[in-house]
Amino acid sequence: MDIVTRSIVVGIIATGLMDVWALALARFAGIPPTNWGIVGRWFAHLPRGRFVHADIGASEAVANEKAIGWAAHYIIGIVYAWALLVLAGPAWRVAPTLLPALLIAWITVGAGWFILQPGLGLGIAASKRANANQIRMLNLIGHTVFGLGLFIGAVLTR
Repeated sequence: MDIVTRSIVVGIIATGLMDVWALALARFAGIPPTNWGIVGRWFAHLPRGRFVHADIGASEAVANEKAIGWAAHYIIGIVYAWALLVLAGPAWRVAPTLLPALLIAWITVGAGWFILQPGLGLGIAASKRANANQIRMLNLIGHTVFGLGLFIGAVLTR
């Protein structure tokens, strides 16, 4: 399997596992999943030159923002899978181990904390939210699940 196809498959597996985790949290712990429509709204405003919103919920709605958010979520997962497959190298692609997948997943938490959350108006690492520590912990756990998905996807596609 070429690296592009493998990145797509691994990224979808890892992102899908992360979404299953979010559904389980919603069902059993009452923690609402990410609102991908709001994320889509943020992405749709980027070409308009709007990178930071005081409150993304108060920003102008965009057609198909939910679909844009979901697509962005999976495309980013695929890009992260590609980065893992490239950075970990050919030997890892043949015999995947867990640690590199987890390291990529943990590093990518930074994109949410330092790009997406400030852009949505939540502050760095959700610092403007009353439950910032809970959000941070959920981000770390969610990305750990994503890392497990990267590893599982890499094993299944080797």
